[in-house]
Amino acid sequence: MEITRKIVVFDTADLDAESSFWARLLGGTVEAEDDWHSLYVSGRPELGFQLAPDHTPPQWPDGSPQQIHLDLYVADIRTAHDEAMEAGARLLQVADDLDSAHGFQVYADPAGHPFCLCWG
Repeated sequence: MEITRKIVVFDTADLDAESSFWARLLGGTVEAEDDWHSLYVSGRPELGFQLAPDHTPPQWPDGSPQQIHLDLYVADIRTAHDEAMEAGARLLQVADDLDSAHGFQVYADPAGHPFCLCWG
């Protein structure tokens, strides 16, 4: 099997909020259709967003099953944290020590999908 492209797709009840959040966080642009948005970063398709009017956000860590999460490795966790929060993220789990050589913090995007900002 030859795979020519891989796209992670997020289900969401609010296409505009979800796609613009990830576009801001990843530095991309959104191409919008009625029930689908595509996120392009540096001209390449990176993420898809599908309209799911009945989408129920996962409850992390205990609750309805987690559907997906992304690990985003960053050079500066403090700067990345500020940018994520300004974009509309919600902090779910704080790291024990932001000055450690490696670690992660857990956030949720506007649709409730968990993602981690990692370093090290």
